[in-house]
Amino acid sequence: MKRGRTAFLKVAIFVIGFITLGLCLFLLPRLAGHTAEMNPGFAYLQYPVIIGIYMTVVPFFIALYQSLKLLRLIEQKHAFSESAVIALKQIKHCAAAIVIHYLMGVIFLGTQGALHPGIALMGLGIMFTAFIIALFAAVLQEVLRNALEIKTENDLTV
Repeated sequence: MKRGRTAFLKVAIFVIGFITLGLCLFLLPRLAGHTAEMNPGFAYLQYPVIIGIYMTVVPFFIALYQSLKLLRLIEQKHAFSESAVIALKQIKHCAAAIVIHYLMGVIFLGTQGALHPGIALMGLGIMFTAFIIALFAAVLQEVLRNALEIKTENDLTV
């Protein structure tokens, strides 16, 4: 793969990471405070929701790091290596963790009677996206594992 394409993907990953970090540090607390003021009956949910979102940011950043690691392996012509399989496995697990966290959050908000349809729709959108990423990473991991087995067999026959 050309270096320019991987460089563009690396820049995109850094931009996504910085935007997410900025939103979590500056916008999310302000938005939670404003929502608590507007809906005092649900103000007790302000901190559990913030903590829940922060808990999903951790696997998100781990997945971003693993994506950078995978791009570095591709640049170094080590795309078909055990390290690439491990990186895809980590991305798959992180995406699954995000799905589980948001599912628990939607269930929690539903039991509290605070699940606004807009919040439910955003949660479902995030869960669907993370599920697709987990599924795609699992398929790529399996393809890469099969390619590694074929490569190993070919190396042994030569």
